Amino acid sequence: MNRGPDGRIVVLMITAFVDMVGLLMVIPLIPFYALKLGANGFVVALLVSSFSVAQLLSAPLWGRFSDRYGRRPALMVGLFASAVAYVVFAYADTLWLLFLSRIVQGAGGGTVGVIQAYIADATRPEDRAKSLGWLSAATNLGVAIGPVIGSATAVLGERTPGLVAAVLCLVNILFASRYLTESHDVAAARATPAAPRRAREALLRVLSHPGEPASRLIWIYAIAIGAFYSTNAILALFLERRFAVTAATIGYFFTYIGVLSVLSRAVILGRMVDHFGEARLSRIGVVLLASGLFLLPLTHDWVTLAVAVALLPLGTAFTFPCVTALLSHVIPSHERGLYMGVQQTFGGITRSILPAVMGLAWDHLWTGAAFWIGGTLVVGTLALSTGVDRFTRTEPEPAAAAKG
Repeated sequence: MNRGPDGRIVVLMITAFVDMVGLLMVIPLIPFYALKLGANGFVVALLVSSFSVAQLLSAPLWGRFSDRYGRRPALMVGLFASAVAYVVFAYADTLWLLFLSRIVQGAGGGTVGVIQAYIADATRPEDRAKSLGWLSAATNLGVAIGPVIGSATAVLGERTPGLVAAVLCLVNILFASRYLTESHDVAAARATPAAPRRAREALLRVLSHPGEPASRLIWIYAIAIGAFYSTNAILALFLERRFAVTAATIGYFFTYIGVLSVLSRAVILGRMVDHFGEARLSRIGVVLLASGLFLLPLTHDWVTLAVAVALLPLGTAFTFPCVTALLSHVIPSHERGLYMGVQQTFGGITRSILPAVMGLAWDHLWTGAAFWIGGTLVVGTLALSTGVDRFTRTEPEPAAAAKG
């Protein structure tokens, strides 16, 4: 049965939805603003990477902070950082200010792992993939609505989208401070006999022991999400070249993706998890995501484009919530925030490196090269997923999970 989210998750969903509306008000506009300021495809890709660099540096620290002091304080600071970033974006009249806005936003965005840890704290193991799906549905509803609001407010002036996003973020802070409760038992975590790892130790563990369950799941997540988001760095450029999409119309394209993402996560994901389990469904998602990336460069009309694009939200809906849910099963609760942050760090590394690769491929190779590179990387994660089925719906012993 596909049960809906409980009260705490609903509040978190509303907070994440409003946050994503603000973010997507400005994200689709960044490539066009950058081109207007003299950037090329490589610089646009670096703008995307700058967010990920800041995120990968901050994510483990936020995770460990939330393990020690609670999820709620970390999330509140992240929201405030977003508000500051939107104001900087509104007044960015040079490329370096655009970069600054992305860096500040990325530092606040390091709390994504904290949000995932909140979900793991507040739900039963068998419901985590579904709850993560509900959260993703809320954020993707923001993906559907935000670009339209951004394009509409851009008509009132270039600064308007950033300023409206900042005001929206401040309202979100007030809402979260009133209704978002703490999910993590800080006192119990501090009293646990097993000392939590430092961020550096956890990061090195993933590198030095890639065959361990947590490490393999983190690598699957990092490679797949890096390939997906790095192609997004040049997606607007592809649409402009082949389909004459502009800053005024790009919002409708993202709305299409957002609506499909919401339907995939809110309507389909729960039933598919019940039928296939997290591990098998994550592999199905990988195949769908890779197929969409391979097919995109082959599209030359709106119908084939719609079909190819539809595979992307369906693939991501099945892949990322399931992989994250599996990760929550193989790590102890007192290190949940840390390892969710480590997952975001490795995802941030791939989202930092691969956009530059895709940007160079766009500038110097054929039109579809970046998408085919991304699809190949996504398919490659299937090799890492062998054997993860045994981690489905299991809860680790605190003293034994992720043992060093």
